[in-house]
Amino acid sequence: MHLLAGVGTTMLLFPFVSDARKRRLVKRWSRRLLRILNVSAHVRGELESVSGNVLLVANHISWLDIFVLNAHLPVRFVAKAEIARWPVVSRMIRGAGTVFIERERRRDTHRVTRHMAEVLANGDVVAIFPEGTTTYGHEVLPFKSSLLQPIIEAGGHVQPVAIRYRTPDGAIAMAPTYVGDTSFASSFFAVCAERALRVELTARPALPAATKHRRALAQAAELSIRTALAEPAIVTALDIPAGQAT
Repeated sequence: MHLLAGVGTTMLLFPFVSDARKRRLVKRWSRRLLRILNVSAHVRGELESVSGNVLLVANHISWLDIFVLNAHLPVRFVAKAEIARWPVVSRMIRGAGTVFIERERRRDTHRVTRHMAEVLANGDVVAIFPEGTTTYGHEVLPFKSSLLQPIIEAGGHVQPVAIRYRTPDGAIAMAPTYVGDTSFASSFFAVCAERALRVELTARPALPAATKHRRALAQAAELSIRTALAEPAIVTALDIPAGQAT
């Protein structure tokens, strides 16, 4: 019912409301989803204050990454075209302004790059997963640099964010992973079957993009996220309800 409510909101309400209202609705819906799935979010660094002409880059583990980030900082995502074929969810993600890309087609990369440059220059926050695929969360794959060119042209900043999922006892959680031949349905129900999950988000210092070469910028963002994932787990003294940030 929550998924259907999200689809209905993006299809029937979004065409008639402001961008600011859309962001508030996306954030509220995403936080409710995390509560339903009993996923508690713990944040290190200033993430919710990020705004304007920023390209958010993150390591990629799961379909859940999109909603975890939107629960704290609603953004426009650039996602692989495969997501556009997901049942039900794809309609909602598309309605929220996600741009889909066929990475194997160079011409499509150019199209998305031009569109990103426009929305970034207008003050939006756009998010990408520069690894180009998902991992189990134990490693960070080399970042592809092609989609970082728009933020250089817009003279903005890159905001690295590290994502890590854990079980309640602190072990690396495998349930959210969406790797290889794993289907969306099996990954989704694996998350539903977990008693509880915690996701740790680490917002690293923003990197100025103006005058930088995109490969150097990609390497700097990759190193920043690797450094964050090497840090100890986020430990808090409070019991944070699912779907809420520390």
